[in-house]
Amino acid sequence: MEISFLTPLGAVFALAALVPISVFLARERRASRQRAHLGLREPSPRSRVSLAAALAAVCGLLALAAAQPVVATSRTLDARTDAEVFVVLDTSRSMLASAGPGAPTRFDRGRTLIDQLSAGLPELPVGVASLTDRVLPHLFPTTDRRVLSATLEKTLSVESPGPSSFFAVRATTFDALAVVPRLAYFKPNTEKRVLVVVTDGESRPLVEDLAGAFDMEPTIDVIFVRLWDAAERIYVTGAAEVGYEPDEESEAMVAELASLLGAQVVEEGEAATLPQTVARLFGDGPTVEREHEGRRRALMPWITLAAVFPLGFVLVRRNL
Repeated sequence: MEISFLTPLGAVFALAALVPISVFLARERRASRQRAHLGLREPSPRSRVSLAAALAAVCGLLALAAAQPVVATSRTLDARTDAEVFVVLDTSRSMLASAGPGAPTRFDRGRTLIDQLSAGLPELPVGVASLTDRVLPHLFPTTDRRVLSATLEKTLSVESPGPSSFFAVRATTFDALAVVPRLAYFKPNTEKRVLVVVTDGESRPLVEDLAGAFDMEPTIDVIFVRLWDAAERIYVTGAAEVGYEPDEESEAMVAELASLLGAQVVEEGEAATLPQTVARLFGDGPTVEREHEGRRRALMPWITLAAVFPLGFVLVRRNL
């Protein structure tokens, strides 16, 4: 656990305590002279000190609150050092298709599948990218599942960013996958690499030499997960969009890709076995402990509330 301050200069507000304490001391000196003149007994030192301490506490607590202290916790997790998984989720418009209005879309089911995959392989670093007519990485492989879940929930969305060929009937092109082995999607020292492509398979015909791209060393094992049903339609407005029809050739397209890349194909009904499928590809390997940031809790509201108690003591003393 670690405590940090977001605005440490706010602690300067503590100097404001000099004002009420100076006023208090001046009033005590004047009252002391008057009591001596009238022959009255002096109050106990404890009574004076308690009031001065309450005045200082009010300003001190408010100064501490102004510095905005935050308690940060951390978590230590085991992580594989020789293996990484990159999941590419199709975010083209056809992924909005579902069984009916309000039913989970292909996109929603894809995000759930990725969450289940990462939960089933806690030691494996998992990264996430989106696919339309280009592959865009959103999170590089990590074992921090909180960051992964936040990326899936808050960063990924259908057609964001949209495809460059806006007016094309099919926005997705699997040619875009050729950048994965060519660019630094995986760490250079990663020996075992797996690419999981979650898609409905509705894509434009291949143009690139994907087989040649994936022949590069170190090799990348590829798994295609196909989310598709002939009865699904897009129900953005509650009624099925007239312009969309499920592509019956999608199964053949994914099968062709799998044949080219020596990849495996997992249908949606078999998706529960995906963590085991990936685990078999990786086998066992070395791990290392990695520290991840946990929750951050702001203390400012509670410290400000605590200032009410010494302030209440001062007001009660004044009124009584």
